Amino acid sequence: MALCGDVGASSLPSELIVHIFSFLPAPDRLRASACCSHWRDCLFYPALWPELRLSLRVALSERPRLEFLMRKCGCFVRELRVEFAADNYVSGSAFDPAPAEPGPASPTAAAASCWCEDPAESPELHPGPQRDSQQSARWLGVLRTYMELVLCVLSSIRSNRNLQKLSLFGDISILQQNGTITKAYLNKVDPGGKKIRQIQQLFVEILANSRQLKWLSCGFMLEIVTPTSLSSLTNPVANTIEHLSLLDNHSPASTTLITAIEIERFVHLRSLALDFCDFTAEMARVLANNNHVPLHRLSLLVHHTSLKTKTLNKMPEDEDWKALTRNSANLRVYMMAFDVKSDDMLRILKPSIPLERIHFDSYLTYVSGAVVDLITRQYDTFLTHFILMNDVNDMSGFPDLSENRNEDPLVLLAWRCMRLSLLAIHGYTVWAHNLIAIARLRGPDLKMLEVTEESIDFDQSELADQDVDPVHNLIEQVSIGLARPWRAVMDIELLSVFTEPARHFYREMQNFSEGI
Repeated sequence: MALCGDVGASSLPSELIVHIFSFLPAPDRLRASACCSHWRDCLFYPALWPELRLSLRVALSERPRLEFLMRKCGCFVRELRVEFAADNYVSGSAFDPAPAEPGPASPTAAAASCWCEDPAESPELHPGPQRDSQQSARWLGVLRTYMELVLCVLSSIRSNRNLQKLSLFGDISILQQNGTITKAYLNKVDPGGKKIRQIQQLFVEILANSRQLKWLSCGFMLEIVTPTSLSSLTNPVANTIEHLSLLDNHSPASTTLITAIEIERFVHLRSLALDFCDFTAEMARVLANNNHVPLHRLSLLVHHTSLKTKTLNKMPEDEDWKALTRNSANLRVYMMAFDVKSDDMLRILKPSIPLERIHFDSYLTYVSGAVVDLITRQYDTFLTHFILMNDVNDMSGFPDLSENRNEDPLVLLAWRCMRLSLLAIHGYTVWAHNLIAIARLRGPDLKMLEVTEESIDFDQSELADQDVDPVHNLIEQVSIGLARPWRAVMDIELLSVFTEPARHFYREMQNFSEGI
């Protein structure tokens, strides 16, 4: 490693080493830092870590890594994005399935990505007489570890005044299948709520100490945000925030994380993500006021647990949406519906919503053909993404949206929505000839067509033709229509849009908002 004479690479000035490191991707920087202590010290120069993205398994083995990395970077990082996931509910990316336990002197191991891939069915979290005691103990441990990791992250950035972007995601197999955690169960995890109060206080301190915050995103973080949290932001900081995301279905039934009066301070808000029940008509009128800059992105989570405890009577009416779009001509809406009854969706979907993306995910109920038909008629100008997921355990088979209808609503969707670029379907019957029609109608403009193999069905005439293999013919005709090779999805576990709906929504919401 000698450069010339007796001068070695370790003798290079720190400024030069930092400059060289700046050309390396993060994993290579970490490997290079293992060369010597001098290089290791240079690794954590603030200019090298303006942004930090972590995906953490909720496991005790992650704590040494996290503590090391946050101790080194927490006080100066400008953009921090952290996702928490339990061992059996993780991201589709896989870098290090079983990372070795690192020591504090090993930055490579300490900061190695904590992703893994081990999809499995989510266990039930609500206490019940039939719950296995070992499973119950395991999930109590998972939630305790989750709180410890959250405390580690928040305590390390509590005094960071350079923080410009903070994004926290904490869905650990709780939300999408099991609703909210009961207070009794949560009390077993955190007796007296001591740690939750500590987490909430740290979050308030971070907001109070911030001076440059422009992006604040908090998704499913188990009561980290309270109705008073945002009041700790100073008016100058609130005036400069451009993105605000507050999604927490574990908050008490009567709790609203932000009110219309509070939203008045965020005059430069360009992107907003809220629970649908918290986005009221009064809030829409505030955002439609000329004192606010035009809103570009609005993401709304419609969840059946919220609809059970909150009312739709305060939601924006069509006139409110018209007023909002007059002030925000480029506004686009992304809506995620978890187990929402079709009757409720028909009330929610007002004609003047500039709906660009909609994602249905069902475990207890079905989406009706009437809802799909309404979407095709009202949002044909804007709609680009349509996702239909059903995991209802029904022995009678998948629901058929075209039943008792002259035309299949999915074919009408492809025909009317000229900007449709993504269509993903699982758990609803998709007839082979209709799938071919969809491919022909949208052609290469349909950038992604994901339909699971078990959702596809063939009519009797296709099966009766002895000279044609219906499966081969389907693949061939759809591929011709799309002008690219196509196959049905054989393994649903390979697509996070089907297996990790909350995580998929959160990530897509981030991209949706960043794409202004």
